[in-house]
Amino acid sequence: MRITTAVTAGAALLLSGLTAQALDSSAKAASKLSADALWAKIGDFCGISKWHPAIEKCELSADGKTRTLSLKGGGTIVEALVRMDASGRSYTYSIVSGPLPVANYTSTISVTADGAGAMVTWAGKYDAKGASDADSKQAIDGVYDSGLKALTAN
Repeated sequence: MRITTAVTAGAALLLSGLTAQALDSSAKAASKLSADALWAKIGDFCGISKWHPAIEKCELSADGKTRTLSLKGGGTIVEALVRMDASGRSYTYSIVSGPLPVANYTSTISVTADGAGAMVTWAGKYDAKGASDADSKQAIDGVYDSGLKALTAN
């Protein structure tokens, strides 16, 4: 009985160590635009192609809840709108499919007033998929950083 319990406990401990842990990425950027003006640039769920340098075009589904992003250089990402809070200046979305090395990806982009300007925050949680945790995190951090840099270059 003690040996079985010890083996079971050891196996559970080993398996818990093998379970993928969710990764986090986040980025913030200040803008000289007011919070309302900055939200006007990013609040349109399919408006990302107007400000993110990696996105060539965005096609919105008829119900407005799924966007298909065509990437510059080829490839597509399909994302689903999880929650829109226009009055709170934020939306949350998830990746349905695409070339990024992530699974179970959910992210929120939000705008808050910051003095005379605004602060945009982009934060996500996900699991690495087909790549190391470090490589997956580097990919998402790069998406956030390049997007926010382009968005706030005013």
